[in-house]
Amino acid sequence: MFPELNSILSSSPDSFRTGDFIVLSDRQADASFLIHHYLSFYLRAGCKVCFLGLVQSFSHYSAVSQRLGVSLTQAREKGQLVFLEGLKDSIGVISQEESSQSKLPLSYLRSPGAGLECLFKFVESSVRQNGENEDGEKWGPPVLLIDDLSVLLSLGVSAGAILDFTLYCQATICSELQGNIVILVRREEEDVDDEGSNLLQKGVIHQCSLALHVEGLPTGYCRDIHGQMEVWWRSREFAMYNQRKMFHYKVHDKGASFFARGTSSAVL
Repeated sequence: MFPELNSILSSSPDSFRTGDFIVLSDRQADASFLIHHYLSFYLRAGCKVCFLGLVQSFSHYSAVSQRLGVSLTQAREKGQLVFLEGLKDSIGVISQEESSQSKLPLSYLRSPGAGLECLFKFVESSVRQNGENEDGEKWGPPVLLIDDLSVLLSLGVSAGAILDFTLYCQATICSELQGNIVILVRREEEDVDDEGSNLLQKGVIHQCSLALHVEGLPTGYCRDIHGQMEVWWRSREFAMYNQRKMFHYKVHDKGASFFARGTSSAVL
């Protein structure tokens, strides 16, 4: 969890908006540090978290979270965290008989055109099984994190099917259960014309209430500044982005620093 980012977004584990659909994106940079921020943030907040880790192993996320002061192993053992390890579970889906894996969350690996109904059912059952913490209190609002949604395109799932999945998740988690969703999507390079990727990017941006976009510096590599982050806030009342701000950032071993663009001496 990054306190400076909390300050920018006017949020903390003790006080944050619910019903938010948050999109993280990147280009010529890596926004994965933001996924780690939100994972540790919502676990510290006592939320019930369903995490679809489609690109890294549980041990990877666990090691990073440990540096941020959060134990994913303990959270999973307590029932606070439900983790779908895409890299590991996909092997089982591909190797099993078709009849035995038709209802598994990753069944789309065998039939991408069939959509993501089984994956949605897995998410829905995970967030509805609230449970209690060690003090006998129910977990906080449910949260869905996905790292990263773009992987589904490369596995043959259509952008339309992915957007249907996110809409169902938004209706269930954000609207009905008053929880939050955080999704990472990768942006293609500006000179790459990928219709599916562009449609997915535009679709989730249209859905979201907060967008954080990370990209490399226009001036190239800088030792003291790793890139820039643009933050877009959408007004719930008017369904339009009413505020945008740009920041420079630097990722550390145990956190990240953010500077309002133009206030760091490292970049002119």
